[in-house]
Amino acid sequence: MNSVVTVNMENSVAVITIDNPPVNALSQPVREGLRQAISSAADDKDISAIVLRCAGRTFVAGADIKEFGKPPMQPHLPAVLNAVEASDKPVIVALHGNALGGGLELAMAGHYRVASARCKLGLPETNLGLIPGAGGTQRLPRLTGVELALDMITSARPISATKALEHGLVDEVVDSDDADEVLQAALAFASGAAWNDGPRRTRDIVVASPEDYQKIFEFWRTTTEKKARGQHAPQFAIDAIEHSLNLPFDEAIAKEREYFLECKASPQSRAMRHAFFAERSCSKVPGLDASISPQSVQHVGVIGAGTMGTGIAMCFASAGLQVTLLELSEDNLQRGLGLIRERYEQSRQRGRISESQMHANIALINGTQSYTDFADVDLVVEAAFESMQVKREIFAQLDSTCRPDTLLATNTSYLNINTIAEATAHPERVLGMHFFSPAHVMKLLEVVNGEQTSSRSLVTALNVAKRIGKIACAVGVCYGFVGNRMYSCYGREANALLLEGATPSDIDQAMQQWGMAMGPLAVTDMSGIDIGYKARREREDPPADPLFFRAADLMVENERLGQKTSAGFYDYDSGKKLDDKTAVQLLKREAGKLGIEARDISVEEIQQRLILALINEGARILEEGIAARASDIDVIWLNGYGFPRWRGGPMCYADELGLDQVVRQIDAIHAKADGAAKSYWRAADLLRDLAVSGDKLSEQ
Repeated sequence: MNSVVTVNMENSVAVITIDNPPVNALSQPVREGLRQAISSAADDKDISAIVLRCAGRTFVAGADIKEFGKPPMQPHLPAVLNAVEASDKPVIVALHGNALGGGLELAMAGHYRVASARCKLGLPETNLGLIPGAGGTQRLPRLTGVELALDMITSARPISATKALEHGLVDEVVDSDDADEVLQAALAFASGAAWNDGPRRTRDIVVASPEDYQKIFEFWRTTTEKKARGQHAPQFAIDAIEHSLNLPFDEAIAKEREYFLECKASPQSRAMRHAFFAERSCSKVPGLDASISPQSVQHVGVIGAGTMGTGIAMCFASAGLQVTLLELSEDNLQRGLGLIRERYEQSRQRGRISESQMHANIALINGTQSYTDFADVDLVVEAAFESMQVKREIFAQLDSTCRPDTLLATNTSYLNINTIAEATAHPERVLGMHFFSPAHVMKLLEVVNGEQTSSRSLVTALNVAKRIGKIACAVGVCYGFVGNRMYSCYGREANALLLEGATPSDIDQAMQQWGMAMGPLAVTDMSGIDIGYKARREREDPPADPLFFRAADLMVENERLGQKTSAGFYDYDSGKKLDDKTAVQLLKREAGKLGIEARDISVEEIQQRLILALINEGARILEEGIAARASDIDVIWLNGYGFPRWRGGPMCYADELGLDQVVRQIDAIHAKADGAAKSYWRAADLLRDLAVSGDKLSEQ
């Protein structure tokens, strides 16, 4: 044994304890310790049964992420689990906290399972572009049946201990979350199992074979293709689960391992593992003093009871914080409070929150029409109209109303934080907290660090973001910060292609085919074409290019603002998004006036132009220090803009494509471009330098 795996005797029962904080990951020392412990117990005639448990707050919650991307070290997990299952002495697994990934595979290799009431059990490997690789696709359907196994593995969603009991995944649920009480229940179970039933090996259970199982698998393949568009791992998982029905266990396990290794070596899994690590590092700001403690935030003021303001208020209330929502118009205030109640009621109806939680959240939000009610709040988030004049007036009012230490944040999508901060006497407490719509749903939060923002203000904002369950990235000040600055370049190319001869559906379908959740023009119609139009007119440094977003401006000038006017780049009169001949004709006429000759544009050119525009602007953002890391840019695009996770983000995708190839493609577009487009399509210096050195963006 070793320091992370110990064995103690409870009468004739050997209690094997894994103690590898924080989540008892299955590192090489754990695997080796388990192998030795099981072997020793098998040789000890005084041992009648084995209980396998974990110390700390959880059972094994997965693999050791520090081993990701490194050569595997023996003993390999499948061999360890086979040894557990082969034990002639009953192995009872005591589960508390979470049993995820390799942790659940370990539990299923045991003969019996006792779980705490709040334990979550799941196989989330497809989130990393993988499938379970240590028997999960074979043991789970034997215990739960095929359909629940298909659902759990392809969705990567965990289930509750109660549901696990209903479906045979666990044998007993303890009405307690205390690990010691779960251990005592497992010891009691061990005595009965040891003397009565002996080992019940999961591999020996015959999978129930529904008569129409082929139709079931056809359904899951089709459904999963729609839900996980473009992803390979879920389809491999379905194939592996099907083998539990049509192959002997050992052959099926061998196929599972084959699929697992193929997935592990794939660009998709590399990208999804990159995303996993990127999201865990983005909140760590390089150079920020780790000893700085955040200010206490218990009461938050939110300005604006529109779509964004109400969503932001819900973020704080759902985390248990007191919220005062300010709206100067009584009608707008009541409309906003009504919208909040409606959203919470929808969540209750969908089973996401209980009725008591719904009422508790609503009770935390109070409306006001007076700034004086902000006199003692700890944080204010302003979500008013996107106008510099309006925001400066609001911040001047806040400066004279709030305590000197109250953190003042703006939700602006584009405007200069430093200019807003100048309206206050305490610019060190001003920063940006850029939520994404719908704010109560979207996980991403850009925390914008102004020139005079104090380190404590930044630390406080990041801490608050964590409390409300957001993935927060600290960024610098520029037009649009990181996400919207890049989106502006992405949209610029979509607008240019419209004038060059592509239709809105040509562009949107090409980008969805590439993997984006939605096409750029459908997104613009949904959010409102006038929003970007107004934001561009607020720019301190507007582009000189007369064609910059000319297509979108044309829609606004013709009162086609998107879904809210039932017409934009598409027609919505029928309640559905349909191609609109009027929009296409407007674009053709405008192109004719500008002397732009229509041409056929391939799917590949559309995809290349839009994605390379993202990559190039992302590299410039890194050069300027607006983002601290390339991986932060990826996190923003994965969580705020529907970038396909299996491509890892624009910077990760550039590395996968090869930076020398990226530069060659940008240079080819630059050679064909004219006018202002020449400057847009100059490859970023950082890209050129890295292409020459052979280094990667992900290393920056």
